[in-house]
Amino acid sequence: MQIINGRASLEEASLLIAAFGEDAVVEAATRADRFRDAGDIDLFCRWRQIERAVELLQLQDVVGELH
Repeated sequence: MQIINGRASLEEASLLIAAFGEDAVVEAATRADRFRDAGDIDLFCRWRQIERAVELLQLQDVVGELH
């Protein structure tokens, strides 16, 4: 189960998708890696969450249970 915390991550993911299309997930991962390498754990975690949000927003099929 994926949990996305907060609207800001979804908004940022949507902006990345608009700017990078299918490569948005790669862009988010690249940004996360850059912050990890710089030792900024807060921004690393933020961009990993955005990466997960991009993956979820780009899914074509329903995943999990529908309520």
